[in-house]
Amino acid sequence: MFEKKIILITGGTGSFGKSLIEYIIDHKIKYKEIRILSRDEKKQDDLRRLLNNKNIKFFIGDVKDLSTLEIPFNDVDYVFHAAAYKQVPSCEFFPLEAYKTNVMGTENVLQRSIKCKVKSVVCLSTDKAVYPINAMGISKAMMEKVAVSKSLLKQDYTKICVTRYGNVLASRGSVIPLFIDQILENKPVTITDLEMTRFLMPMNNAIKLVLHALKHADNGDLFVQKTPSAKIVTILEALFDIFSKKNHKINIIGIRHGEKLHESLLTREEFAKCINQGNYYKIPSDHRNLNYSLYYSKGVKKKNVKEYSSNNSSILGVKEVKKMLLNLDIVKKRI
Repeated sequence: MFEKKIILITGGTGSFGKSLIEYIIDHKIKYKEIRILSRDEKKQDDLRRLLNNKNIKFFIGDVKDLSTLEIPFNDVDYVFHAAAYKQVPSCEFFPLEAYKTNVMGTENVLQRSIKCKVKSVVCLSTDKAVYPINAMGISKAMMEKVAVSKSLLKQDYTKICVTRYGNVLASRGSVIPLFIDQILENKPVTITDLEMTRFLMPMNNAIKLVLHALKHADNGDLFVQKTPSAKIVTILEALFDIFSKKNHKINIIGIRHGEKLHESLLTREEFAKCINQGNYYKIPSDHRNLNYSLYYSKGVKKKNVKEYSSNNSSILGVKEVKKMLLNLDIVKKRI
């Protein structure tokens, strides 16, 4: 799909952007150009030096500022919208900033994509958008609604879809790097609740999910990958085993403000209507064909299903989690 195409990644210096570039290069795909749009000039310079590739171009800009999106989007074929505020505490303290970037920033990206007749836009979301209880999740839930509503516009050249992730292993700001630092520095490991569960997704699976969505989406579709989960304490036990720290001290601090005990990738209502696509679930938009009756007069008959939760998915044991962790560069480098 990418051969001789121009690809734009918003927030492209983050974990997802770096991994997508690595995927494209490793698979020797003959793309025309990759464009990185982000705000941080230092991260851009670091990535530019690391890649040293004349066909990867860098643009300083902010999705909150529509004027900075004018040049980067010209002649683009595919957009991967990964720019976001994703730290739960930061968004709790600054919810308006989360709204400006995650909601209005998405509106700007989609507006510019449609104007430039981009072929496809994939917006990256999170499990925290499902039954949201914190500002980050609420802003991402609104981001999804903006993307779906934008797909209603009467145009046949820009396809818009959403992918929803669980925890991407060792991505920026995730808990595994923190655990590793605490273990290797002989500090007590801080854990919120022994029963807490989270979906676990290696970054290569995150890349596969967006590529699946890019290939199989109709306008307004949402995609999730069938993803195993684990208790946070199971992740800890696997790390203790890897680093031979079986008697390491654990400090249980309790569930923090804005956190859930379990996360969900699909609501009960979404799960009831999803389409099984092997390793993925596709959730068609109720907006499609402007079917207002579903919102005002028709309704949907009840189905006996639960939400797709980290507490009722395939829950991994220590050996399985350890196998996943041993594939991470951050673990390999520190063993």
